[in-house]
Amino acid sequence: MNEYEVKAYQEIEEWKRKMLKKSGLLNRFSKKAQMKVNNLIPDKAHQIMTDSIKNMVKATLVGSNLMTRKRQSKSLSLAEKDAEFTGKLSSYRKTAIIEGAGTGAGGILLGLADFPLLLSIKMKFLFEVAAVYGYDTNEYEERLFILHVFKLAFSSDEKRRETMQIIEEWEDRSVGLKDMDWREFQQEYRDYIDFVKILQLVPGIGAVIGAYANNNLMEHLGEVAKNAYRMRILKTAPKLY
Repeated sequence: MNEYEVKAYQEIEEWKRKMLKKSGLLNRFSKKAQMKVNNLIPDKAHQIMTDSIKNMVKATLVGSNLMTRKRQSKSLSLAEKDAEFTGKLSSYRKTAIIEGAGTGAGGILLGLADFPLLLSIKMKFLFEVAAVYGYDTNEYEERLFILHVFKLAFSSDEKRRETMQIIEEWEDRSVGLKDMDWREFQQEYRDYIDFVKILQLVPGIGAVIGAYANNNLMEHLGEVAKNAYRMRILKTAPKLY
């Protein structure tokens, strides 16, 4: 093992501690308010939203898988994979900023279009990250892993802890996983996004808010994705010889 991998392992451990910390008071208050609103929505409406997001995500998964060059960095060292990842994140972050500014400038109607557009950017990015770290997204388990990485990034405290444990134990846990809990998936994501992006719908400031929010969301997703895949590669603490 080399010094880079030792440093990377330490960064993973620090990232895990940060991810498992309790959210701030404002975030927790927002989540409680959103849960109360969700409880008022009829089950039929929840099912419609669940089916819509499920179909949207599955269509994006198919398209992203077809467009991604598989296992493109399998023979590279971890340091080289991380460098490749940094380039991918920079590119997708710029795309998300442009998309957020464009839809945010249009007020409510274009702001609503931001949801599927940003979702597709995030999913395509995760497929690229999987390829960078040497995982083949033709395999169903790898596409399922991508969904869990996404869920880890955009969930409440409780679900984040549950998802972190699944990802840490992926090689064992993936065997028993057949599909996502799509209702939980869409509800956690919507609640997270609503809190971050609601001001994007306001004409006049929407462009600035949209660009800023999308930049932060992509940076956050990038950090989660990078460390989730590094965690699979560095299963135990490396040692210098």
